[in-house]
Amino acid sequence: DLEEQMANRYRNLPSVDKILSHPQIAELLKTYKRRIVVGAVRAKLQSVRGELELGGETPTLEEIAQSVATEELPDWIEWPTPVINATGVILHTNLGRSPLSESAIMAVQKVASGYTNLELELEDGKRGSRNREISELLTHLTGADDSIIVNNNAGAVLLGLAAIGGNKEVIISRGEATEIGGGFRIPDVLDQSGARLVEVGTVNRTYASDYSKAITKNTAALLVVHRSNFQVVGFTHHPEFAELTQIARDNEVLLLHDLGSGAFLDTSRFGFEREMTPSDSIKLGADLVFFSGDKLLGGPQGGIIIGNSETIQRVAIHPTARALRADKLTLAALHATLLHYMRDEAETKIPVWRMVSCSLESLKERAETWANGLTDNGDITVVSGKSTMGGGSLPGGTIDTFLLRLRVSKDFGGATELAAKLRHGNPSIIARIDDDHVLFDPRTVFPEQDSLFLTALLLALR
Repeated sequence: DLEEQMANRYRNLPSVDKILSHPQIAELLKTYKRRIVVGAVRAKLQSVRGELELGGETPTLEEIAQSVATEELPDWIEWPTPVINATGVILHTNLGRSPLSESAIMAVQKVASGYTNLELELEDGKRGSRNREISELLTHLTGADDSIIVNNNAGAVLLGLAAIGGNKEVIISRGEATEIGGGFRIPDVLDQSGARLVEVGTVNRTYASDYSKAITKNTAALLVVHRSNFQVVGFTHHPEFAELTQIARDNEVLLLHDLGSGAFLDTSRFGFEREMTPSDSIKLGADLVFFSGDKLLGGPQGGIIIGNSETIQRVAIHPTARALRADKLTLAALHATLLHYMRDEAETKIPVWRMVSCSLESLKERAETWANGLTDNGDITVVSGKSTMGGGSLPGGTIDTFLLRLRVSKDFGGATELAAKLRHGNPSIIARIDDDHVLFDPRTVFPEQDSLFLTALLLALR
């Protein structure tokens, strides 16, 4: 009867031990932990039992072993996987923002491969500070007295507020109580720091007098948050930075500046609006300035705090400083990146600035070379377009570029299908889609990747 047939099907299933002894599975046991392989075998048997209940046939031992080897075990590979960024978004957050310079990469490799004098003074053999060498560079580059490095800019702001504004008031314009990437909000950071947020003004108009009127005996600081990832346009007003400096001095409170991106170069030279630099902020009287290492600075992810010696010391001794401190790899990459600025070679050595400063003529030439290599592979044209900085930097700012524009037929699956094939290629290519065209921007593709890029694109098209 039916029950007996089902029982026979279950009995004919090979045991876990028998499956584990199969040569294909035995080979897996040499690579993975036994419990992982056993778990995969049991999962497969559970799946087969479910299929048998629906009337399926009993698979052979060979079929089960093949399925376990190819389907049940995750395809664990190295991660993150390198991709070719053809989107034209220079600081693409989802793609890891700033690529490091060759010098920064070499610095990380050296530090990672052995021991270092991270916190050791070689002169006297005593314990030293992991911030000392970088602080010296930042002093030369920004004019700040001192600095401290943490794991990212949100952590830098959190630490600064905890050290300065814990259990006290910090005044901020309502138009700057913003949300940064990943859903993190400045008011939440303030709350976690222990500081009490006092919002003044309105979303679009805040005056110097709004800050002055809000200051009480419990006020610790004024906080200015640079609008690095959004714009407020139209009927707007915000006091000059110098006005806030004077208000802070007159009332004996500190002025904190969350600068965000941290450009060390004049961005107006490249067609963007001029971005306030850390040295600008220090010159205008900020007591603490916070900015990122992996945005316009072009280095590793990190949070940089610069300021006067007394205030930095208050931050450095706060208990949270140790929890947020940067590791040796970050510090090595950051030090190498800052050296490029010291040597006036940022535009030629730091990938972000190499991309930004790339000439239109060279971009057009590369796009045309790509197009010539794709003859008879669809509707291919080279068109003018725009690159963007991205990464929460220079909101709305774009610079001219040339794009390879590719239109594929609906029979092929259209732009969406091609973009998906490119993402799953080797190497993976990340492009952008516009009006059923796939667009490729040479600005964010390294010239040395051109051959690899064309080969992967041709494979996807064929």
